[in-house]
Amino acid sequence: MPGKKILMLTGEFTEEYEIFVYQQAMEAVGDIVHVVCPDKNAGDLIKTSLHDFEGDQTYTEKPGHYALLNKTFSEAERQLDQYHAVYCAGGRGPEYIRTDKRVQAMVRHFHENKKPIFTICHGVQILIAVDGVVRGKKVGALAACEPEVTLAGGTYIDLSPTEAYVDGTMVSAKGWTALAAFIRECLKVLGTEIRHN
Repeated sequence: MPGKKILMLTGEFTEEYEIFVYQQAMEAVGDIVHVVCPDKNAGDLIKTSLHDFEGDQTYTEKPGHYALLNKTFSEAERQLDQYHAVYCAGGRGPEYIRTDKRVQAMVRHFHENKKPIFTICHGVQILIAVDGVVRGKKVGALAACEPEVTLAGGTYIDLSPTEAYVDGTMVSAKGWTALAAFIRECLKVLGTEIRHN
């Protein structure tokens, strides 16, 4: 069976692990991940960030590596029917791309067509910008996003740093330290089985 196509929504200073680790893991099992950013083209680079918890009251942010976009945003926008799922990576990118009406329309497409929606860390900010997407759902995210999840009609789940949560076809997690569990649950929702002989 052919692999699934996943649309990854990113912006400048998206969390680098949530781009690279996710993309490489999904591609390792034969899925196709198109990494897009508003107003950018395939072959363009975006800056990423690396968030960590080092004893301060909130996370620290350091420069990450450049991430290569492999799909032109406008092309993905016109070809939404070809994607099986959308993935909202976290970091700082979501806080500004969520205001883009085209990004909102993309998310609405997946929601209205009942396709899987994957979100990690601040990625939930993209979903919250589209009325109804998190309403009635149990969602994990960075703790700082709890008020927004609640105001949008969702139930915030305070996951451990290494857990993922599944509500129907929505998979969520608190941050990059949960990528192993998050990826495992995304694969299950997509119907991908990994067997050890």
